[in-house]
Amino acid sequence: MWFTWPVSKDEELGPGELGSRLNWLRAGVLGANDGIVSTAGIVIGVAGATADRATIVVSGLAGLTAGALSMAGGEYASVSTQRDTESTLVDAERRELLDDPAAAEEELRGNLRSRGLSEETARLVARELSESDPLRAHSEIEFGLDPGRLTSPWQAALSSFISFTCGALLPLLAIGLLPIGVRVWGCAAAVLAALAFTGVTSARLGGAPALRAALRVMAVGAATMLVTYSVGTVFGVATG
Repeated sequence: MWFTWPVSKDEELGPGELGSRLNWLRAGVLGANDGIVSTAGIVIGVAGATADRATIVVSGLAGLTAGALSMAGGEYASVSTQRDTESTLVDAERRELLDDPAAAEEELRGNLRSRGLSEETARLVARELSESDPLRAHSEIEFGLDPGRLTSPWQAALSSFISFTCGALLPLLAIGLLPIGVRVWGCAAAVLAALAFTGVTSARLGGAPALRAALRVMAVGAATMLVTYSVGTVFGVATG
């Protein structure tokens, strides 16, 4: 596999943890992709309406700020709901262990048995796990959760904010720094190159065909820029 997540000697990945980390990374790439497309649409649309560099840059900054905060807020709300669900499952498992540990151990044995262990091995493993850390064992095997590492909504919000901002900075800097005669085409070229990179990266993380994913996000970005530039040109006060 082309990508591996660095793990320290003292750190071991629990069930599903590597997949979870890859999902976070994929979400970061998609957040950057959103930042690129939405901000490029804004700055190129405004560039179609006016040649004033300050107006274009301020519009892009406003779009970057609003988009990053919106992404962070949406991610926080979504992941908070997910964490509430995880906490409910863990609390229910904790109560079950307190009320009827024998039944809980039998349930764990059944889960292990359904995963291919023999009856004798499943019973032995269930007993040993229940003696060491029953809550963690039951939560990981039944729900794929580590009670000590539930999803963090603040981490998700910060990740979305940073990834969106990093993506949005590219079209903003491109159109703000390039000369007036080439800034629209130069910004568009930079955006399409960045989208090709994010498309390939997200596809490889998900095991999908890279070329198709890159062409798809590039087509969306190109269409967005074309439409917003056309709108800016139609309703603008000057071209540039």
